[in-house]
Amino acid sequence: MAEHLETGKLGEEKAAAYLIEKGYEIVARNYRFKHSEIDLIAKMGKLTIFVEVKTRTNLSYGFPEEFVDATKVKLVMRAAEHYIFDTDWHFDIRFDIISVIINNNEVRIKHVEDAFC
Repeated sequence: MAEHLETGKLGEEKAAAYLIEKGYEIVARNYRFKHSEIDLIAKMGKLTIFVEVKTRTNLSYGFPEEFVDATKVKLVMRAAEHYIFDTDWHFDIRFDIISVIINNNEVRIKHVEDAFC
């Protein structure tokens, strides 16, 4: 597997573990709808959270969360809309970004809640 794919997968694992530690329930990973994908879908009570995970091994080009552009937001929102209809969800939702920096076996996580508002 390509190194960047391995880094991304590791970042998603770290993000999921972080959310679980904070009391969230992970209900889906890599949820796909057409060309859209949501990295993690989590729940806490009657709140469903759609999470975009960005992982980097260095900050040469900026912080991971800075790489969520308008196109990515639209894709995640489209997949979320499909999920909401598919599961007949009638409660609150939120869109978050989890930024993961992995450098020399050190992992730093930044959780940005309501990132798409």
